[in-house]
Amino acid sequence: MPTLFELFGIRFYFYSDEHLPIHVHIENGDGRAKVNVYPVIQIVSNNGIKPKDIKKALVIIETYQDDIIDAWRKYHGE
Repeated sequence: MPTLFELFGIRFYFYSDEHLPIHVHIENGDGRAKVNVYPVIQIVSNNGIKPKDIKKALVIIETYQDDIIDAWRKYHGE
């Protein structure tokens, strides 16, 4: 389960056996969520992460969208 980065107490990662669309999992002390990164940034599920932390995570994902996509493609051989 590769960790991409950890910012503001939020861990961003994906699993080794992921599937399309490109997405990232996030977690903090409150819970976990899944967010599609490409083609559109979109929350898929949220299990306990507070709205203010989801907003932070979405800004981070938007800022690092290209880096996340590159990491996904390198790791999954696309």
